[in-house]
Amino acid sequence: MAVERKALLVAAGMGSRLRPMTDVLPKCLIPIGGRPLLGIWLERLQAAGFSKVVVNLHHHADLVREYVRRSPYAALVTLTHETELLGTGGTLLANRSLLAGGPLLFAHADNLTRFDPGQLLAAHAGRPPLAALTMMTFRTDAPRDSGIVECDSSGIVIGFHEKVAAPPGDIANAAVYVVEPEVFGFLESLRKDRIDFSTEVLPHFLGRIFTFHNEKYHRDIGTPERLAMAEREYRFDGEGAGTTNDPWYGLMRESGGLLAREFARAMERTYASAG
Repeated sequence: MAVERKALLVAAGMGSRLRPMTDVLPKCLIPIGGRPLLGIWLERLQAAGFSKVVVNLHHHADLVREYVRRSPYAALVTLTHETELLGTGGTLLANRSLLAGGPLLFAHADNLTRFDPGQLLAAHAGRPPLAALTMMTFRTDAPRDSGIVECDSSGIVIGFHEKVAAPPGDIANAAVYVVEPEVFGFLESLRKDRIDFSTEVLPHFLGRIFTFHNEKYHRDIGTPERLAMAEREYRFDGEGAGTTNDPWYGLMRESGGLLAREFARAMERTYASAG
């Protein structure tokens, strides 16, 4: 029997490095080529046969909730609200009951990426026997600002180098994972609510993390400069770039286009302050 495909998209963060744009919109609703990041993620997961996608909420939660309600993905998505941010690992643990039943795709929804989720799941299914999770990697053009990984000949992570001055390569953690139920057991063993996945969970599984390399496209859009680069680089390849049918446009046009005007002004201020 086929295993149900489930995913958790972490989308609750403040996006502080993109202020004042993120004072108006949450980072997951920042547009690329006229489409919000969250919509790009949900379209890709739906096309790959996922039956449940959990999305956590906090910053501008009402806007994210309304976007999902109006979208063609509403039946696919379960929204969970965090009154206080739990960290990436804490969010994973808090939603365990919604995500049980096999391997889980777990991703930061504020990254712009192109990959085949089915291929990632297949790579995880063929991982070495002791691996408890699979990490997607990519080649970064900013190694000193990234989490660089070292792998052995079988694709197992044997070292992490987080934002160091002289990293030993340019293959970085893309913050997209497939995790086994065993990972939840470790999260529970920490006996706390707030957990950072990168610093508190990944080091524990060093030597047991398999890798899947994304050769197509991946960029963290966490700064104005990287967001501008993504706008220049990304091509949708038939994914519907700039379609005015996306519910994002309805949100922006309401109240006489107030949100659209506020976002345009915030974008101008963001790039002015970025130099």
